[in-house]
Amino acid sequence: MEKQEKKGLTMRLLDGVERVGNKLPHPVTLFAVFALLVIIASWIASTAGVEVEDPASGETLQVVNLLSSEGIKYMFESMVENFVGFAPLGTVLVTMLGIGIAERSGLISAMLRGLVTSVPRSLMTASLVFGGIMSSMAADAGYVVLTPLGAVLFAGLGRHPLAGLAAAFAGVSAGFSANLLLTALDPLLGDLTIQAAATIDPEYADTILYTMNYYFMIVSVFVLTIVGTIVTDKIVEPRLGTYKGGVKEEVNYLTALEKKGMTGALIGFIVTIALMALLVVPEWGPLRDPDDFLASPFFHSLVPVILILFFVPGFIYGKVTKEIKNDKDVAGQMSDTMASMGMYIVLAFTAGQFVAYFNHTNLGKVIAVSGAEFLDNLGFTGIGLIIAFIFVAGFINLFIGSSSAKWAIMAPVFVPLMMQLGYSPELTTLAYRIADSTTNVISPLMPYFAIVIAFAQKYDKKVGIGTLISAMLPYSIAFFIIWMIMLLIWMMTGLPIGPGAGFEYNG
Repeated sequence: MEKQEKKGLTMRLLDGVERVGNKLPHPVTLFAVFALLVIIASWIASTAGVEVEDPASGETLQVVNLLSSEGIKYMFESMVENFVGFAPLGTVLVTMLGIGIAERSGLISAMLRGLVTSVPRSLMTASLVFGGIMSSMAADAGYVVLTPLGAVLFAGLGRHPLAGLAAAFAGVSAGFSANLLLTALDPLLGDLTIQAAATIDPEYADTILYTMNYYFMIVSVFVLTIVGTIVTDKIVEPRLGTYKGGVKEEVNYLTALEKKGMTGALIGFIVTIALMALLVVPEWGPLRDPDDFLASPFFHSLVPVILILFFVPGFIYGKVTKEIKNDKDVAGQMSDTMASMGMYIVLAFTAGQFVAYFNHTNLGKVIAVSGAEFLDNLGFTGIGLIIAFIFVAGFINLFIGSSSAKWAIMAPVFVPLMMQLGYSPELTTLAYRIADSTTNVISPLMPYFAIVIAFAQKYDKKVGIGTLISAMLPYSIAFFIIWMIMLLIWMMTGLPIGPGAGFEYNG
């Protein structure tokens, strides 16, 4: 059976994706190579006299040669600044301090288990998908907590465990960008968008908020939950059939101490929200702008807000459950969280050089203006252009798993290009988030893909890449279609996709 599957067209294509992806260098090396290519391209373009007219200012834009005397001086003098100034670096590290306490104290795990074990059997599928979507507030915790839990719950209910695993995996991965709350992903991608938009219009870039896609993502939570539930119950589970494996599971429900800890965490969360409101709601609030609420300091301080909103409940939960006994435990958990971010810090160094070189050389602007003129001459605009961009981003996602790594590469090119065509950076970011989420579950190179296969093999030793992708493909297609329909409705009605965020850019 397995040999026949490998001979099929789908498996050959998937094997091809895996082979190509495995040959790609590590993202750290990839950005170093990209930085080197920018250096070479700047020399070639500058020597060839490549230049364009900036539509906004009317000035002539020339490519800056990084291999000139001034260019070499710039690269040496700016190296540290390029690293420290890499937009998402501080954002990610600060938010992860709070999220790390909530995760390592056990609060995140307890919340996810409590969510999916406290609902009626008829709502189990929906709760798994919903819980998976909401798990993105804790970065990647959903992959290691909720995905195996979904299989355990379905097995305990006499349903096929792989269907439960698929439902949870779909929520965690395919719905990664949607959430009812702001997550670390919002400021992470937002900083890269702002940095890219500033190359075209610095004043407009200053008005972009981390909440740029918030309205769309809130609605997406409920829509994707419904779609994911239907796909699981009507397509995936019937295809899997009756589970005949010998694995029996007992559901690990919350203990009395964990429930007590969650109650304390909830009270702490509510009190923290109330105190935050005092800084924003009253006229005397220091984080309030009486003239323009969307321009208030609160919206530009979401990183420390996220830090506090995760830290306080996580700390209270840890104290109640004895996971945190003193300040040394808090420092230790924060330190462990930062230690786990070591690879990201190294990645930020090479990515920071690439982004800085790309902006300094004016290659981004030249590509944006030239690309916009080319597309405009073809008449390729509107929803067709947006869908084409989503397909491109989704295809790239099959080979590069990191959301921030891909956007660091794509934002400097596509954000300015779309702005030249009259589309807002907020819309371009939203289109990217749709693409990045929907193809996660069918990418063998997604970092947690192998882990999910390992979870599945507990129930069926024959599960491989083809098995998992064939189970997840219906989710990927369904989520893509429904998100396209939502985006089309949003564009036709002119609804804002987030606070102060529309579709058009009129620079």
